[in-house]
Amino acid sequence: RYFLVGSNPAETKYRVLKIDRTEPKDLVIIDDKHVYTQQEVRELLGRLDLGNRTKIGQKGSSGLSRAVSAFGIVGFVRFLEGYYIVLITKRRKMADIGGHAIYKIEDTNMIYIPNDSVRVTHPDEARYLRIFQNVDLSSNFYFSYSYDLSHSLQYNLTVLRMPLEILKTETTQTRQESFDIFEDEGLPTQGGSGVFGIGSKPYEKYVWNGKLLEAVRNTVHRDWLLYIIHGFCGQSKLLIYGRPIYVTLIARRSSKFAGTRFLKRGANSQGDVANEVETEQILYDASVMSFSAGSYSSYVQVRGSVPLYWSQDISTMMPKPPITLDQADPFAHVAALHFDQMLQRFGSPIIILNLVKEREKRKHERILSDELVAAVTYLNQFLPPEHAIIYIPWDMAKYTKSKLCNVLDRLNVIAESVVKKTGFFVNRPDSYCSILRPDEKWNELGGYVVSTGRLQTGVLRTNCVDCLDRTNTAQFMVGKCALAYQLYSLGLIDKPNLQFDTDAVRLFEELYEDHGDTLSLQYGGSQLVHRVKTYRKIAPWTQHSKDIMQTLSRYYSNAFSDADRQDSINLFLGVFKPSEGKPHLWELPTDFYLHHKNTLSLSQTRQSYTYWWTTGVLKHLPLPFDEVTCAENRRKLTVKKFHKYEEEIDIHNEFFRPYELSSFDETFCLAMTNSTRDFMPKNVGIDPSPFTVRKPDETGKSVLGNKNNREETVLQRKTAASAPPPPSEEAVSSSSEDDSGTDKEDEGAVSQRSTPVKVTDAGDNTKITENVVQSTKDVYGVNLSDVPSEDDLAIYARFVQLGQSQHKQDKGSQQLCSKQHLDKVINLIPISSFSQDNIYEVQPPRADRKSIEIFHAHIQAGRGNMQPLGKDDFLMYREYIRNRYL
Repeated sequence: RYFLVGSNPAETKYRVLKIDRTEPKDLVIIDDKHVYTQQEVRELLGRLDLGNRTKIGQKGSSGLSRAVSAFGIVGFVRFLEGYYIVLITKRRKMADIGGHAIYKIEDTNMIYIPNDSVRVTHPDEARYLRIFQNVDLSSNFYFSYSYDLSHSLQYNLTVLRMPLEILKTETTQTRQESFDIFEDEGLPTQGGSGVFGIGSKPYEKYVWNGKLLEAVRNTVHRDWLLYIIHGFCGQSKLLIYGRPIYVTLIARRSSKFAGTRFLKRGANSQGDVANEVETEQILYDASVMSFSAGSYSSYVQVRGSVPLYWSQDISTMMPKPPITLDQADPFAHVAALHFDQMLQRFGSPIIILNLVKEREKRKHERILSDELVAAVTYLNQFLPPEHAIIYIPWDMAKYTKSKLCNVLDRLNVIAESVVKKTGFFVNRPDSYCSILRPDEKWNELGGYVVSTGRLQTGVLRTNCVDCLDRTNTAQFMVGKCALAYQLYSLGLIDKPNLQFDTDAVRLFEELYEDHGDTLSLQYGGSQLVHRVKTYRKIAPWTQHSKDIMQTLSRYYSNAFSDADRQDSINLFLGVFKPSEGKPHLWELPTDFYLHHKNTLSLSQTRQSYTYWWTTGVLKHLPLPFDEVTCAENRRKLTVKKFHKYEEEIDIHNEFFRPYELSSFDETFCLAMTNSTRDFMPKNVGIDPSPFTVRKPDETGKSVLGNKNNREETVLQRKTAASAPPPPSEEAVSSSSEDDSGTDKEDEGAVSQRSTPVKVTDAGDNTKITENVVQSTKDVYGVNLSDVPSEDDLAIYARFVQLGQSQHKQDKGSQQLCSKQHLDKVINLIPISSFSQDNIYEVQPPRADRKSIEIFHAHIQAGRGNMQPLGKDDFLMYREYIRNRYL
C-alpha cells in the first residue's frame, strides 16, 4: 500500500489516504475523512511501521519508507496497464492575492501505483507514458490552495457577499463538510462565535486536470483536490510614494478544443474555440490584505479564434496556408453556442474587436471577416437591441503600414469606448473626492453600480487570425486604459489617464509582453514577433533580426513539432483514452472526431435557430447569469462553518507564518519586480511618482527594450513571469548597449520557461559593476566617512554593553571597551517617553482619551464602519478644497 499523508501549512492538522497496490488495473483509494493531529499521525505511522516489519523487533528492515515529498496531487492517469499518480514535487510562489498564494509548478513526479508482483505489462505502455510526459507540467501551470483560479476575482468576491440566509437553508445539509475558496475570509454570523465560509465548484473550461481527478473526485475529501490552470501568471509591485499597489496579470487557457496553431483553428461543435484565453488584470492595495476590508479591482478580456468551422491545410508547406471554410453554417450554430457561453459568464455587451485584414490582393483573411459579420448580424436579430453583440472591424496591418496614422492612438480611442461600455470591477464605492469633483469620463463609465462598488458587465473579445501578435498589442492598449480607471477608482491618480513612458506603464507593458510571449509559445511555438514597441515605431534596428528569428522558429515548430504536441495535449486532457482493441493515438489519421462530438453521435436536443441562448440568461442581462443569486447557481456552492478562532480562517498566521524561520532575501513581496527599483531613474532629484513621463535615457531600464545586462532577470521573467531580480546584481541596473549583452539575451531566450539558470560569469559581473557603481555623493548627496570616530565607536560599545547587562550575568566578564573611552559617555540620559526603556523591556506611554478615540475610529474605518463627520471636519475639508482647487 501507499499512504498519502497531507497536512495544512502549520502542520497541525493531517489527513491520510490509503492507496491499494494489489489491483493491477483498478484504482482503490480509501479516505477515512478523519482529521488527525500531529501526535495521532505519528502514532498511526508508528503502528503501521511496526506492523509491517518482516520480523517483530527487527529494526533494520523498516516496514514503512518515505517514497516522495510533494506539494499536491495533479491527478491519476491510466493508459493500458495500471494507474499512475502525478505529484507536484517543486513549486514557486508567483503571485499573492489578498494573502492567498498562487504557485507555479516547477517539477512533478509520476509514480506507478500497482506492485511489480501484480503488474500486467503491455508493449505500448512506455510510448503512451512518453507522449503524456511531453506535456511539460513545469511550464506555466499554476495552482492555489485557497483561491479559485478558474474564476475571476469578480465572481469570487460576489460569491463571498451572497446573502448567508439563502445559502444556509439550501446547502448546509446537502454535502459533507468541504473546503472553501476563501478559508481565510469568514462571514460573521449574528451573535455567535461561528464563521461561515463559502466554496464554489471550479469553472471546468479553465481547469486542466479535471479528467485526471475524475477517478477520485467523489471518493476523497475536497481538501485533496487541487485544480490547476494553464496560461500565465505574473505580478509586479507599483510603488506610489511608498504605498504598495500590486498589479497582477492572470491568463487562463481554455482546456476545451486546446492545441497548437495550425492544427486547432476556429471552433468545435460545442462552441469552444481554439486558442481561447481569458486575461484578467487585478489591481489591489497591498497595505490592507483582507478581501472584506481591502481595495480590489479587476478587468477581464478574452482572446480566441474566429468562431466558425475553418482550417488551414499545412501539407502545402507554405508560410501562409490558404484559409478554407470546412462547413456551411447559415444559421450561425457554432457562433451561437460560443456567444451563449460568453453571455453566461460575462453578461452583456459582448464586444468583438476583429483585427484581420480587410483589403487584400488575394482574398485570404477577409474570408473570415465576411463570415463573422454574417454570423453576428444573424444572431443580433433575436437579441434585444440594448444587449446586442457589438462588432468593431479594424484592419491593424493596414494602419501599421500607413505613415500618416499612429496605430496606438487609434487603438486608444477604441479602448476608451470599450472600457466605457463594459466598466470594470471594484469592491468599494466611489470615493468622496470623485463625487465632489467628478471627471467627465468617469460619469460616462458603464458597468453595473452596486452599493459595494462596481461590476464589469460584458467583455471585449479580440481576435486576429492567430490571436497572438496583433491581439496582444490591442489587449495591452485596452488593459492600459482600464488600468487608468482602476487606479482612479482606488483614489491613486486624479484623472483616469496614463501616459506612455511613465514607470507605471513600462511596468505594465513588461508584464503584458511576458504574457504575450508565454501564450505565443504555447500556441504558436515561438515568442511574439511584433511587440508594442514595433507598433510604436520605437523598436531598435536589432529588433528586426530578432523578429525574423522568431518567425523562423514559429515556422519550424508548426511544421515539425506541433503534431507531437497536439497528441500529448489530447492524451493529457483525456480527449483520447487508450483502450484495448481500438486504434492507438499515433494510428489516427486526424483528431477531428475526438474534438467534434456531433460526428460520433447525433444530439437528441436540437438548438433553436432563433432562441439561441440558454434559458434564464436574457432575464438577468446585463449581469452575467453565473453571478446571479438563483437556485441553479446555489447548487454549485457549499457552506462550511468554522469556529471564530480556528486556524483555517486565521489570515495572519496563514500569510506571515510566524512558526517558520524566514529570511528577507527570500520573502516574495520584497523580491518581486518593483517600479521604484527596476524602472525609476537612479539620479537624485527625480520625481519619484510612477506617473511622471520619463525621457528614454532617464530610466532604470532602457526604454528600447534592452534588458540585456540583467541576464538573470531576463531568464527569470521569461521563465516565470515576474520573478525577483537578484539582490547581487542590484548595482548593474542601468543598461549597457554593447554587443556582449545582446548575445547574452539570445542565450537567455533559448531556455524559455525553464528553471532560471544564472548565466553571467563572475568575472564579467565585477567588471560591469566597476563601470556602473556611483559614489555615495552622487546617489545620496552626502559623503560617508570611511571609519566612525572613536567617540562614536565608544557610544556604540556602551549601547551593546547596556543590552548585554540585561542578562543577569557577571559584570566582570563584560569589559568590552577600555575605561578611558567609557568615561566620556557614561551619563546617558533617556530621551524617550517610555519610563523604563531598553532593548528587552518596554513600558508603553500613557495615551490620553482623545488619542484612544482617534485610534478606535481608525480601526473601525479599516473594518468599513466610518465615523460621522463633525461640523469642524466639513469646514476644514471645504477650506482645503477652496484653497487647492478653486
